[in-house]
Amino acid sequence: MGFEPPQRLARTLGETYGDAAAAEWLAKLPGLADEALGDASLDTERVMAPGGRSSLVVLVRRSDGSPAALKIAPPFTRPDLERDALAHWNGWGAVQLLDEAGEGALVLERLHPEVSLRSLPEAKALLEAAGTVRKLWVDPPAAHGFETVARRTARQAEAMEPYRVDPAAGELTAAALAAREELVAADTETVLLHGNFRQGKVLAGDRTPWLAVGPEPLVGERAYDLARLVRDRVEDLVAASSGASAARRRVNKLADSLDLDRERLRRWTLFRAVESGTRALTAGRRQDAELLLEFASWL
Repeated sequence: MGFEPPQRLARTLGETYGDAAAAEWLAKLPGLADEALGDASLDTERVMAPGGRSSLVVLVRRSDGSPAALKIAPPFTRPDLERDALAHWNGWGAVQLLDEAGEGALVLERLHPEVSLRSLPEAKALLEAAGTVRKLWVDPPAAHGFETVARRTARQAEAMEPYRVDPAAGELTAAALAAREELVAADTETVLLHGNFRQGKVLAGDRTPWLAVGPEPLVGERAYDLARLVRDRVEDLVAASSGASAARRRVNKLADSLDLDRERLRRWTLFRAVESGTRALTAGRRQDAELLLEFASWL
C-alpha cells in the first residue's frame, strides 16, 4: 500500500512525542499498513486525510464486503488501552471494535468521518455531546491497566513548571497547577473516562446517531473528562464580544446537565486549557497558545 502519511499526523506526532520517535514509526507505517490489511483480509478504499492526529485511518472493506475502518497507531500512544476501553464499552456510546489486525492496528465499525458534532449548531452539539459522554462513564474492568487522572496530570504538571516564570503565562500557570493539586487531593471517583472528549471526537453513525471515537482512556472523576469539551470552538468564543461570559455559562450549563460540581469542572477546565496552551508554546504554535490562554483567563 503506497501512500504518504497525512501531514497532520506527521506534525502532531512530532510535536507530542518528538521528531525522532515520530520519524522512525512513520517510516515503518506503509509496511505496517500492508501487514494489517493482509492479516485481517481487508481491501483498501482510501486513506482518511487530514485524518487523525495520532493514528492512520484507512477506510476498508472486510472479506464479506461490509465497510469498516482500519486504525493504526504507534505503540507509544498506547493503542492497547484504546482497544481495552472499546472492548469494555462494547459499542455503548462508542465505536464498535470489530477485530484486531496486528500490533497497534484495530478494525473498527465504519462511521461517517466527515460528520462530527462540530457540524451541528453549538447548542445542539453540546446537548448531543453530553448524552454521548454520559454513556461512557462506567465502572472500569477488573484488573485494568488504565492510567489515573492524578498520574496523567502529574506528568503534564511537570512539563508546565517552567512556565511559572513566563511573563505571559506565569500567573495562569501557577493558578492551573494550584487547581490541579486541590482537585486530585479530593478526587474519589474511579469511572472509566474517554480522556480526550470533544465535539470532533463524536461522529455520526448508522447503528446510532452519534458515537465517540479516539479515546485516550483513563480512570478518575467525570469533571476531568468534560473539561476539554467546555472549550470547544474556542476560536469562536474568543472572537465574540461576549466570549468570557459565554464560556462561564457553558461551564455551568454542562455541569448542571450532567450533575457535576460547577467549581470542579471550572478548575479542571482551567488546568486543561493552560496545559494545552503551554504545550502549544513549547511547540511554537503561538497563535493557538494565545487563544487557549485567553480562554483560560476568563475562568
